[in-house]
Amino acid sequence: MNIVRITFFTLLILVSTSCRPKEKSTQPEMAHQEPIENPETPKLTPSELQQYETAYFASGCFWCVEAIFESVKGVKEVYSGYSGGTEKNPTYEQVSYGKTHHAESVEVYYDPKVVSFTQLVQVFFGSHDPTTLNQQGPDRGAQYRSIAFYKNDEQKKIITDYMAKLEAEHVYGRPIVTEVKKFDKFYRAEDYHQDYEKLHPNNSYIQNVSIPRLNRFKKNFKSFLKEDVH
Repeated sequence: MNIVRITFFTLLILVSTSCRPKEKSTQPEMAHQEPIENPETPKLTPSELQQYETAYFASGCFWCVEAIFESVKGVKEVYSGYSGGTEKNPTYEQVSYGKTHHAESVEVYYDPKVVSFTQLVQVFFGSHDPTTLNQQGPDRGAQYRSIAFYKNDEQKKIITDYMAKLEAEHVYGRPIVTEVKKFDKFYRAEDYHQDYEKLHPNNSYIQNVSIPRLNRFKKNFKSFLKEDVH
């Protein structure tokens, strides 16, 4: 596959909205703002999920990242959560305010017969700006840093080889700062964060950041999309 040159990420306009609540007292109101009926099928059961492989990535607000991977064919389920740190059972408040070493991350369940780990890595790098240190769009802090997690040496090589290719072809014009990190533990985020973009389409952050980011990805990766994704 030819590498898509994603220069628009370096021109991303920062908006006033943020994935992080502005103050503690606003978190519940923000997180549960005007939910709609979930139009999708229910989450797969733990036994159903066991038949698929998993991959883990961090690239900014997990509301955005979850929606992007959910649009990819061969991806069966995606969960928002926390990974990359050492603290056990972190909460959204702790992570979003930078009180842990975790980053907002996603857990991707995928069918390797349909989509490969290499392709998921391409999705990861093609859907965010990996050159901004501890920042993605309007979200700033190490909790929004870029991390490609690997579970074995083969996956690590896939990630590092692809990064080297991107660098050699000067795709971004600036050095990639993505961490390549051995996967340890993933903690699922609170229930109200799952499928957040689908359930809160009128949220200002979703309108101004998540949906435009998803649409840019869909425009550049049409061959990766599920048939019902437009």
